[in-house]
Amino acid sequence: MDTRQMRYFVALAETLHFGRAAECMNMTQPPFSRQIANLERDLGVRLVERNSRQVSLTPAGQRFLKDSRAVLAQFEAACRDARLVAEGQKGEVQLGFMMHAAHRIVPRIVSGYTALRPDVRVSLSETTPAEIEAKLLNRELDAGITFSGRTLPQLESVPVVTDRLCLVTPLSHPLAELEMVGPRDLRDADLIATPSGISETLRRAVSDYFAADGIVPRFRFEPQLQNTILRLVAAGLGVALVPESICDGQLSDIVARPLRNAPRLEVVLKVRRESDNPAVVPLVELIRRESFSGAPE
Repeated sequence: MDTRQMRYFVALAETLHFGRAAECMNMTQPPFSRQIANLERDLGVRLVERNSRQVSLTPAGQRFLKDSRAVLAQFEAACRDARLVAEGQKGEVQLGFMMHAAHRIVPRIVSGYTALRPDVRVSLSETTPAEIEAKLLNRELDAGITFSGRTLPQLESVPVVTDRLCLVTPLSHPLAELEMVGPRDLRDADLIATPSGISETLRRAVSDYFAADGIVPRFRFEPQLQNTILRLVAAGLGVALVPESICDGQLSDIVARPLRNAPRLEVVLKVRRESDNPAVVPLVELIRRESFSGAPE
């Protein structure tokens, strides 16, 4: 039995006439009648009562009609969904992002994408820059918002925004009184920074900023997450150089100050060059087409 036989039966049940049903299915009556007879033989039940004047459904036929309509509707939906997934109109995108992007960039990207692809589910995963690349390569993510960093042949990077480093200090810290801060102002400060193994790009930007003035920074704490860094700063345990994009309205007991010749950080969308998920294509096109300049240029 296949869906064609179900369609033949539904046509007969809706017309209760072999000739008209055969015409609806673009067939002549004899082969159509054979298909109905074959269906009854395969099922081992009589679905219709026939005589010279009329056709009627048996109780088994009435039930089979109801179930056939349900099966055909599900089959048509499955075919439609398969086409939509292949076109990137339906499905799921696994999007990873570093915490820095959560405040300004991710909400705008997700909002723009869901407006374009309302039937694609966006599964969000907040993680570290180091994990984003690994998860992309392992196919645990379809796309990731992270720092540009190193170039891998398997991954493509699409520019999103340019962020800058700024200084965050406790309210009572002497550096909070300065309008702008340079490396020499920070030479005796206790610094809190992300370790290189979590975000090599960010840690290198911080270290290079001091090295340009011949200063060796004094790192006191090295937590993995930027939110933890902000809270340690708020607790008076040191100061930190963090992306400007996470400084707006985070904590009421810290102060953000601009850095002289502040290092710039390129934030990108990374995807596999040979992605097998069609729903990723409109995401990449959105990033290329729109401006997500949530961070100052």
